[in-house]
Amino acid sequence: MDSIFHEKQEGSLCAQHCLNNLLQGEYFTPVDLSSIAHQLDEEERMRMAEGGMASEEYRTFLQQPSGNMDDSGFFSIQWFNLNSLLTGPELISDTYLALFLAQLQQEGYSIFVIRGNLPECEAEQILGIMRVQQQQRPRLIGEDEAQTSAGHKIDWQFR
Repeated sequence: MDSIFHEKQEGSLCAQHCLNNLLQGEYFTPVDLSSIAHQLDEEERMRMAEGGMASEEYRTFLQQPSGNMDDSGFFSIQWFNLNSLLTGPELISDTYLALFLAQLQQEGYSIFVIRGNLPECEAEQILGIMRVQQQQRPRLIGEDEAQTSAGHKIDWQFR
């Protein structure tokens, strides 16, 4: 279909292609994403410096390469399933995102794309300076009632 935007894979620019295909247009270039990654790196550096520029953590941080991008085209993006029927947000890998969206569409769900400026939120600020790793997948509300009533919780690891 000519009306569906599809950016073909070029090099290792998976994040660029994923974002542009998801947003249905040429919104991001490698230069745009590189600039965003450098801004994130600077924000991380400033946040880490707040703990003391002489601290061991800060010195270690400065010696590490960027966690937001590399020269191969890797750009760090995290996706979340915010289905209100889940006990909490579910981290979705880049690989699973396309399959997840295709499954939703096949099951008859509508997928909406929101364009424009969104209000800032605390979660976005936190994710801007660190990646999270989900230890346990959230369950559907009511699923495994025994576990929920026994104090089941969703575990996250920030790094």
